[in-house]
Amino acid sequence: MTAEAPLPPGGTIGILGGGQLGRMLAMAAARLGLTCHIYSDVPDVPAFEGALHHTVAAYDDEAALLEFAKAVDVVTVEFENVPAEALATTARASAVFPPVRAVEVSQDRLIEKEFMKSHGIAVAPFACVDTERDLEAAVETIGTPSLLKTRRLGYDGKGQVKIATRADMETARAALAGVPSLLEAFIAFEAEVSVIAVRGRSGAVSFYDPSRNRHENQILAESRVPSGLPADIEDAARDIAARIVDDFDYVGVLCVEMFYCGADAERPLMVNEIAPRVHNSGHWTIDACIVSQFENHVRAIAGWPLGTTARHSDAVMTNLIGADVQDWPVLAGRDGVAVHLYGKREARPGRKMGHVTRLF
Repeated sequence: MTAEAPLPPGGTIGILGGGQLGRMLAMAAARLGLTCHIYSDVPDVPAFEGALHHTVAAYDDEAALLEFAKAVDVVTVEFENVPAEALATTARASAVFPPVRAVEVSQDRLIEKEFMKSHGIAVAPFACVDTERDLEAAVETIGTPSLLKTRRLGYDGKGQVKIATRADMETARAALAGVPSLLEAFIAFEAEVSVIAVRGRSGAVSFYDPSRNRHENQILAESRVPSGLPADIEDAARDIAARIVDDFDYVGVLCVEMFYCGADAERPLMVNEIAPRVHNSGHWTIDACIVSQFENHVRAIAGWPLGTTARHSDAVMTNLIGADVQDWPVLAGRDGVAVHLYGKREARPGRKMGHVTRLF
């Protein structure tokens, strides 16, 4: 596939990563007559069940990555912690979306914060922490409460420790064991909101309605639309997302997570983080929209026209975490509830096993 020509039905999309997001991408691709080839560094992952082909190899296996890239028409990612180097390797043999730069920026919290700040986008005050002296200086400047976060590989609350008072510094320091980190001011926000943006290869951009998110134990528990936020705040959130995808010359779905700090705040919206992929807070789009975030990501990277992002129903998406999945018989019997299970074999605490979406 060239950068200009759309991928016709029968073409193959390569997906780096084998989790539930890859599984749902493969299901959306099949609806459009496209096949998928999953590349994962571990066997027996959820996405394999929805794809025609799969490869199991390390993300630093250059030969395997190139063979994979040559076997597909376009490559994408299903989670942002696929090494950027792996994506760059596949770009030598295939079209790759999203751009490597977007993935690189999102993989390092410090670089991500600096990117936002350089574009005039509000973020929580932050400071780089590489040494014990850095931590002491950062706490002195930023104060408490604050969050000490690893720069890389953090998700679902992993890789971060709250410093409620200066007395917590030693515990925080020990917990992260000298890993390059940053200290970030703790923001007292009214709501967390996500914007799911999709940008096509033509440069066309669309947005799903912003969702209001609720977390439990630092893991997303629920996303609901409408968000209940003022219309001008939702418009401002879309504008922030548009600036980000345009700067990256992005192709595909990107999620921007933001804090709403209140109408009277100096900066009502602060960006928490970006995810250059389909996102958990957009799962409601499968059932409440004609074209889901997954199908629109496939459309975008394949060079198809973007589908409508309009919502036909109000919705609440609830994650099934760990043992929650055991309630599937009850959930499956409820009217107005769509059940999505990911096929994972073991229900561990904190593990996302599926989700349900209630329409109303």
